[in-house]
Amino acid sequence: MNYAMALDYQSCIDCKACEVACKEENGVQLGADKQRIWVTQIEKSIFGQPYIALHPAQCNHCLDAPCVDVCPTGASYFADGGIVMTDKDSCILCKGCMEACPYDARFVDDTHVAVDKCNFCYDTRLSNGEMTTACQATCPTKVRLLGDLDDEEGELVRMLNERKFYVLKEEDNTVPKLFYLLPEHDDYFAMNSVDPNTNIYTWETFKPKIEAAKAKRKPQWQKPKS
Repeated sequence: MNYAMALDYQSCIDCKACEVACKEENGVQLGADKQRIWVTQIEKSIFGQPYIALHPAQCNHCLDAPCVDVCPTGASYFADGGIVMTDKDSCILCKGCMEACPYDARFVDDTHVAVDKCNFCYDTRLSNGEMTTACQATCPTKVRLLGDLDDEEGELVRMLNERKFYVLKEEDNTVPKLFYLLPEHDDYFAMNSVDPNTNIYTWETFKPKIEAAKAKRKPQWQKPKS
């Protein structure tokens, strides 16, 4: 099992249902700056006309995660399935993981005095055998899809085989597992909706990166701490 998520970001309507569902299901501290998932708004232009690009965001559950490397207590670690987890009981709030994360995906949970982040709803869903997340289940436009990169016949890999995609901040070499799906059947719009230096991938071209990073890091995967 190698958990990852694809995002059909062009379908996002910024309704905030995913953010609310995440807080409700996972007991995330209230507050606009306390978010495991969020939607960013980026001003762009196409055909000379301005528009707002919506990008759902969260922890990228990087296969080569720098937050795990810098944590002095093991509070940030790879769980089985390649999920990057945080153990609030072991966190000493040094904030090293927050500095190391290229995606600003972590925040301080003041109720536990520890760092918090997305864990793909491991506690409430994945550990119970479900293969979805609260944000995916509540999204009215079906932006998100959680799946297993090791399952070539699964819905996630089939979608990555059908659609071109890109990942964020590739230059940091984290091998992120959040895949942003480009619009279908409109290559011109697709290429104008991303930054010109963004690498566009197919599953065939990105899979070797996944396999190399997994081979490097899988010995560190462990059962989530209770």
